Amino acid sequence: MANEKIEVIYKDENMLALSKPAGVLVHTARIVKHETGSGKKVPGSTFRDSGTLVDWLLKNYPEVKNVGDPSTISGQVNLRPGIVHRLDKNTSGVILVARNQGYFEYLKNLFQSREMKKTYKALVYGKLEPRAGIIDKPIALKSGSIKRTVWEGRMEKPAVTEYKVLKYIESELALTKANKLPYFSLLEAYPKTGRTHQIRIHLSSVGHPIVGDSLYGPKSDPFGLNRQFLHAESLEWSAENGRRIKIECELPEDLMSVLETLGYQPKI
Repeated sequence: MANEKIEVIYKDENMLALSKPAGVLVHTARIVKHETGSGKKVPGSTFRDSGTLVDWLLKNYPEVKNVGDPSTISGQVNLRPGIVHRLDKNTSGVILVARNQGYFEYLKNLFQSREMKKTYKALVYGKLEPRAGIIDKPIALKSGSIKRTVWEGRMEKPAVTEYKVLKYIESELALTKANKLPYFSLLEAYPKTGRTHQIRIHLSSVGHPIVGDSLYGPKSDPFGLNRQFLHAESLEWSAENGRRIKIECELPEDLMSVLETLGYQPKI
């Protein structure tokens, strides 16, 4: 597990809001194989990664063991107990966990109906223009790869990401073979759908990959992050009683250090 610890931001009898550090996988993955060329599914295996968020959950909140979708159960093991949504291994930020089946269904419906407002912070190469916009590009699985693509691929699904640039930061560190302008753009992204790698591939597809994202951008970054500068900053929704709830998670030290290096102090 990463050096930083998983922290509880908020908890009540129905849910937990956790701060997930970068480097922590949310849950184990069940690998589904396909016959070459046929697209036919064949039995796969369960991939284990030590120190997942689910391992931490089961140790500290064992009541979530039987909470979740039947489709996430492999044999007698619930692969995603209480997990309503996920974050990439090297993305930090807030994640919600349901503590009972009723609240699991409630939260799941909020995500599926797009009533859950998701806000991410990202630092990208270049001067992203216009300063606010929507990227509406279907995302598909690239054949023979774990990468996603907005070009031709398998299992294409619609994907929409809204964004707003907070600050253009001038710096020679932004210069790469692909980016000829000495600028970074610090922005907020608001994904309207929940596709794997969505924000990362969408920003890369418009020529502004996220700093530190070696899968969709430069293989190295000038700050030695070893992770993408992408942070799930907040989740916001209306509760059943009409009260508006917002759960926030501050930028971790490694990302704050990057902004300090660039001479930018975000408003607190």
